Amino acid sequence: MGLNSCHNFQDFRRLAKQRLPGPIFHYIDGAADDERTYRRNTDAYETCDLIPSVLAGVETVDMGVEVMGQKLDMPLYCAPTALQRLFHHDGERAVARAAARYGTMFGVSSLATVTVEEIAAIVDTPKMFQFYFHKDRGLNDALLERARAAKFDVLALTVDTITAGNRERDRRTGFTSPPKLTVPSLVSFAAHPMWAWNFFTKPKFDMPMLSGHVSEGTNVAVSVGQYFEKMLDQSMNWKDAEALCAKWNGHFALKGIMSVEDAKRAVDIGCTGIMVSNHGGRQLDGSRSPFDQLAEICDAVGDKLDVICEGGIQRGTHVLKALSVGAKACAGGRLYLYALAAAGQAGVERALGNLRTEIERDMKLMGVTRIDQLNRENLRFRPAA
Repeated sequence: MGLNSCHNFQDFRRLAKQRLPGPIFHYIDGAADDERTYRRNTDAYETCDLIPSVLAGVETVDMGVEVMGQKLDMPLYCAPTALQRLFHHDGERAVARAAARYGTMFGVSSLATVTVEEIAAIVDTPKMFQFYFHKDRGLNDALLERARAAKFDVLALTVDTITAGNRERDRRTGFTSPPKLTVPSLVSFAAHPMWAWNFFTKPKFDMPMLSGHVSEGTNVAVSVGQYFEKMLDQSMNWKDAEALCAKWNGHFALKGIMSVEDAKRAVDIGCTGIMVSNHGGRQLDGSRSPFDQLAEICDAVGDKLDVICEGGIQRGTHVLKALSVGAKACAGGRLYLYALAAAGQAGVERALGNLRTEIERDMKLMGVTRIDQLNRENLRFRPAA
């Protein structure tokens, strides 16, 4: 199987599984506990049906949107994800270039493997910096100031990682960052020689946004769960979020909002956006899916800030359903991470291109020429079984 055979999300997933050592593939692929929420994130989109219109004159389609002051050429962007050079040696560089080609936003994580300065030098399209609130307040200040100096457009505070989810696949495989050299891991690396060659011959794996502040994750191998437990500030509260918003003094979002009351408080502290997200099912198993929560959150705050639906997106029709409910745009991580692992920048470009083509085709089949023509009249929800 090669890149030209990748026509959808599941194709990229299969190719990534072929090309990555087991522990690293399962880090992307896995979720918390029994992974029910992870599966529900996608299954939720199948609980409603689209109602198309015809004879609408759809020769020309405009799928552009404005999200938190950023004009995007498509209503889908690349959500921030950590450790990307573990999946492909180009890491965030590849994703940034691919996102720029399609005129959409790219999110860079605090746990990125490429600096915000390098990303800013590579692309001039919209950029988001995802902020993890650390116990080390000096590190927090440094992260904010580097993102500001690099002229990132949006700061997004992740609020659903106050402690680590129970990622049992990572426990079984022994996944750490950086990877530990054990007998099982060496066997897995040997079975994937191209990945191993690139990992061990390219510049040393690092999380440069944290360098000089922490050694965990770069010089000291830890699991993501151990990092969250040890390094992130479990005392973080609404006052901290409000202070960070004021200090940033620009477009500011909370990533990981799932309740109406929290969405309203996000408005109160000055947010210009929220990501309705459960961290890809990797934190609280048994929580609702973003799509299931989307309508009531949009009804409560959709006229006051931009609501992003993040999680479970695998098809263009999923995007159209979320937009019809009231989301301004959608975002996802796995939708491009499998493609990154499969083929680097070319893989991410193909994944984004596939989704853009699906969105355009599906808009025409729906009988709409602009995103703002989508609404809940396009949908019919099935009764619960």
